[in-house]
Amino acid sequence: MLMSENSFDQAAGLRRMARPRPVEVIAVASGKGGVGKTNVSVNLATSLAANGDAVMLMDADLGLANVDLMLGLRPEYNLSHVIDGERTLEEIIVEGPGGVKIVPASSGIKRMAELTPAEHVGLIRAFSELTFDLDVLIVDVAAGISDSVISFSRAAHEVIVVVCDEPASLTDAYALMKVLNGDHGVNRFQILCNMTHSAQEGRDLYAKLLAVTDRYLDATLNYLGSVPYDDYLKKAVRKQKPVVSAYPRSRSAMAFKNLAIKADKWPRPETAGGHLEFFIERLIGPGYSELESLP
Repeated sequence: MLMSENSFDQAAGLRRMARPRPVEVIAVASGKGGVGKTNVSVNLATSLAANGDAVMLMDADLGLANVDLMLGLRPEYNLSHVIDGERTLEEIIVEGPGGVKIVPASSGIKRMAELTPAEHVGLIRAFSELTFDLDVLIVDVAAGISDSVISFSRAAHEVIVVVCDEPASLTDAYALMKVLNGDHGVNRFQILCNMTHSAQEGRDLYAKLLAVTDRYLDATLNYLGSVPYDDYLKKAVRKQKPVVSAYPRSRSAMAFKNLAIKADKWPRPETAGGHLEFFIERLIGPGYSELESLP
């Protein structure tokens, strides 16, 4: 029997209610290490949570974890236990500052830094089994252009590339974008300049990158702004707290809060992009089969 228009609308509405809302996934990458990428991830996650978002932060530097160290956490389990089949992803998640849910990684376990692409895919797919009500997942990827960096970055909806005023930082950031763009079709990058001594310095760094990418890559670069060099940020690191919590009126904290405001304005994903993504079932509608018989 054909469904009436009203019955069809009711069934569609119930299906939408049964599907958890889509999650905005933001990868924070850098190319080069030592540019403050994890600080950006931690403070962006904390600022988004303070704005009312339900936030999860994944430490995706699988063999050299430092998100838990930066926050003074001592998780009993981490992603190595998920890979080994000892724990589910949901069982290793711990509570961080401001209610941010933390997915901790391992440190000093060589095998975790050498996972196969299939194992990276398995981790990404595991997020679809989570039942948490989430708005944003921040993925703090490792430095460089390893398989894990590529896998996690291309599975995100936005990629923030953190750079600082060092030639190697700009060169490595370009190399990362070249691989993601040329080999994997990522065509949009958000550029954040860290540890700057002036707003103009940040704009100049962005202009240098843009001059090269406009010439050689088929990609769009958006300038997110800059985070100033700030002694209060160092003090917060020593306290193992986000600077936005420890020193909320500091210059760096204000920059992170502005970054969160910008990130909150990015459009939320509505459909799957045709490739492997975190929480992909929330985009294609899991659970439809259970409701297909609705009149």
